[in-house]
Amino acid sequence: MVRDIPWGTYIKGGGLTQSGGVAKKVWETSLRKTKQTKGEVKKALILGLGGGSIANLIGRFWGEVEIVGVDIDPVIVELGKRYLGVDTDVKVEITDAIGWVKKDKSKYDLICLDTYVEDQFPKKLESDSFLKNVKGLLAKSGVLVVNRLYYGEKRKEADLFEKKLEKIFSSVTRVYPEANVMFIT
Repeated sequence: MVRDIPWGTYIKGGGLTQSGGVAKKVWETSLRKTKQTKGEVKKALILGLGGGSIANLIGRFWGEVEIVGVDIDPVIVELGKRYLGVDTDVKVEITDAIGWVKKDKSKYDLICLDTYVEDQFPKKLESDSFLKNVKGLLAKSGVLVVNRLYYGEKRKEADLFEKKLEKIFSSVTRVYPEANVMFIT
């Protein structure tokens, strides 16, 4: 847990901000853009809930939304509850994202994918089968927003990931907040 004047309170791991601070700013920019093109959101899924910054932003942008937050790390979720004010109405599931998307039968208007472990995006969450399962959870006019780091060697990884998304989703738009690229389907 870190507190400083420019970014406020945030959770840092592996040398990178994991929730709050600049990570919140990245998502704020992307969700603002999503709100401009996406209408009402009644149900949202966050894969990689972390400290809950995304959940708080969804509530701010869309008001009353049923939110399910999935994260494999109970410690970061607890830190988010304690220090970042995670919305208590978020249904928290401590489990692996792959297992969750396989078993979940709900439909979501918005799915946010932010599953970094330090500065690594898990390779298993780049698979066609995982991405197809995620797509299957989207409502008819649902939107997926994916956070990817976009500096140095991470650029190539993100560009290759975009090509995978383009095979599965009919359109993919880029947003560039900070040192990240956000893919919006």
